Amino acid sequence: MQGYVVGSIDVAALVLYAFALFFLFLVFYLRREDRREGYPMEDELSGIVESPGGALHTASVKAFLLPNGHGVVAIAERREATEIAGRRRENFSGAPYYPTQRGLPVGIGPGAYAQRAQYPDPDAEGRPRIIPLSIAEGMVVARQDTDPRGMPVIGADGRQAGTVTDLWVDRGEHVFRYLQVETGSGAILAPMAMAVIRGGAVRIDAINAADFAGAPKTASGTQITRDEEERIVAYFGAGYLYANGERQEPWL
Repeated sequence: MQGYVVGSIDVAALVLYAFALFFLFLVFYLRREDRREGYPMEDELSGIVESPGGALHTASVKAFLLPNGHGVVAIAERREATEIAGRRRENFSGAPYYPTQRGLPVGIGPGAYAQRAQYPDPDAEGRPRIIPLSIAEGMVVARQDTDPRGMPVIGADGRQAGTVTDLWVDRGEHVFRYLQVETGSGAILAPMAMAVIRGGAVRIDAINAADFAGAPKTASGTQITRDEEERIVAYFGAGYLYANGERQEPWL
């Protein structure tokens, strides 16, 4: 059977040409789509924003319809960069940063965080997921577990940072997320995952006792926003490297 359609046009050649055009179109399509998730990019060394690349390289604005009536968010423009308390150690891509201020340099290393939404994480019913146990109806500390309320909180330096006054519970998953600690300058939240309850005290070795007072505070006493969660965890995470000078030294 002849493989010609019209004259000297070969079916196999047509399929090959069609595949080549399809593949070329696919490459351009994927390059346009991936630029909707975080572009425009910037040069890692100079910080200069790279060119969008023209119509063939830039897709239309991507919009997200948020649940629970939070409207629509469109990724259209580059967000303003947040100043961090650190400088690049060497001028090359991927070089580590070192802190340029005293205390906990939140924003770099284990203290890095993302700019999240300014509203609480909702549960399946649209209510704030994480709330104080004192106002969570029907939720209590299990009888077989130790209730840390009233216990002292000990920091990495062995000193008392404050006293646990409440627990913040995730009523979507029925687990405790934060300890509410009363310090000399007010109440702060400490991540429950970083705490160890032992010997009648709560020990958090992420930061020193004096650093607890500087932890980010919530705007509300009954709920916590996603952005506040990110910053609180970043603050305590920074302590694992920067709370004490010896933590930055090599182990070998």
